[in-house]
Amino acid sequence: MASEDILKSELMSKIVSLCKRRGFIFPSSEVYGGLNSCYDYGPLGAELKNNLKRLWMEAMTREHDDIEPLDSSILMHPKIWEASGHVANFTDPMVDCKTCKARFRADHLETATCGQKPSKTPKTCGGELTEARLFNLMFKTFMGPLEDSSAVVFLRPETAQGIYVNFLNVMTTSRQKIPFGIAQIGKAFRNEITPGNFIFRTREFEQMEMQYFVKPGTDEAAFERWKEVRLKWHIGNGLDPKKLRFHQHGPKELAHYAKAAFDIEYEFPFGWQEIEGIHNRSDFDLKQHEKFSGKKLSVFDEATKSNYVPFIVETSVGCDRALLTLIVDAYREEAVAGEGEESEPRVVLKFHPRVAPIKTAVLPLMKKEGLPERSQKIFDAIKKKYRSTYDESGSIGKRYRRADEAGVPFCLTVDTEPGTLTVRHRDSMKQERISETSVMEYLEKELGI
Repeated sequence: MASEDILKSELMSKIVSLCKRRGFIFPSSEVYGGLNSCYDYGPLGAELKNNLKRLWMEAMTREHDDIEPLDSSILMHPKIWEASGHVANFTDPMVDCKTCKARFRADHLETATCGQKPSKTPKTCGGELTEARLFNLMFKTFMGPLEDSSAVVFLRPETAQGIYVNFLNVMTTSRQKIPFGIAQIGKAFRNEITPGNFIFRTREFEQMEMQYFVKPGTDEAAFERWKEVRLKWHIGNGLDPKKLRFHQHGPKELAHYAKAAFDIEYEFPFGWQEIEGIHNRSDFDLKQHEKFSGKKLSVFDEATKSNYVPFIVETSVGCDRALLTLIVDAYREEAVAGEGEESEPRVVLKFHPRVAPIKTAVLPLMKKEGLPERSQKIFDAIKKKYRSTYDESGSIGKRYRRADEAGVPFCLTVDTEPGTLTVRHRDSMKQERISETSVMEYLEKELGI
């Protein structure tokens, strides 16, 4: 393995370790040995994920008057997945290695790692591979007391279909007109052959999807507009623009429903990977549901006095992938002097303040002279508006380091000088003194929220 690849692998190992150590992400069912590719979000991870979902939904439904929220059921009529093409087409080609017994996606052999020889791929390790066979990625289960073919249902592999079958319900009850969109955040499930890269690819995940319904002929303009809107959202969350790019799907990459598709990709330590897809799905989805359900899903155009089935422009971002992107992009190791920790490099998560799980840390300099009482009063005032933490354990340097690892933008240190406190900035480590009475005004200005 090349030295650069080793460094990138070590970086991901450090990030995974930090996530567990500080309570961002834990292996699921760890006391039982874990469950492959399943993860639980700890206190900081849950807070970060909630911030991300809130920011996404606000960007959709508060910044756009023509987008409505929805929360559809995970379990839906099995005919839906026939109409969408998932029963027939939602497959990956799978091969087995007869030597190490590992399974791989046949179309990812160039980038996969051999189970016995990590420096080699399944194509170069010398092991014998089976013929490729198709593997459907949907999870099956049964609804009701009988476990037979009549009771089969699926855990949804995407949230979009719940939007399509509710298209007219939402349009009618919200009194929207074309063009308009429906936004939804929800769980989806895919029985991936080779999940991996921490939470980047898992079998249970959350999607944040918006489906925008437009009149045919206006779809290309809407598609281009939403590409730019979505890229700006990621940059607004603090991601480095130099690590973001668009990838256009070529003819062989396009899904069966797509007229055009672009991915927003981020440069992870393990390479450029998709974090969001923007797709022009044409009128495929609604026409398929018309065909399989027998119900009309067209709208009436007053101008032409005719009916048409809307085209759909989709924006679909994996919430877990977006969260991992924020952590990777924010991670820094810095050699610094001062604050009592000169011998140790500073590990810091430089989150944008609006996504940071904890906005402030209130730190009494000592456990005496009334400092804890003053600090507690300040903390009680801040926590009514901002997620904050109170920490009086250990040296002030160690407490600063703990706050850095959690990505806290501001530490508020209360010392013996009455009526004032010191604000320590996470990114620059510069300190400034402000009055206790101006804390909320100061935070509102600095955080911008």
